[in-house]
Amino acid sequence: MAEEMKTPGAENEYEPDLMTLEDENGNEITFEVIDALDHKGVHYLAVVEYVENEEDIDEDTQLVILSVGEDADGEYLDVVDDDETLMEVGALFEKRLSDSFDIG
Repeated sequence: MAEEMKTPGAENEYEPDLMTLEDENGNEITFEVIDALDHKGVHYLAVVEYVENEEDIDEDTQLVILSVGEDADGEYLDVVDDDETLMEVGALFEKRLSDSFDIG
């Protein structure tokens, strides 16, 4: 029977939830999902542009809120651009994330 080797502390290693999306100009951008929630029957993701080194994190990193939808082809992501929905869902994410991140 093979034994699995474990690295001390490996259970607690942080592994970011990454997704690569294409912008309107065809450029691929990698985002990190930092939170998700359901609100009024819609699933939302809070994402930020991914940086590999903490030193490279921009103080002005923008939170992007995506809604998850589904059609005949499967799931798709949409940027939330309705101002009222953006403010409402943004406030929910801000409240949830303020304990873990410096939001101000």
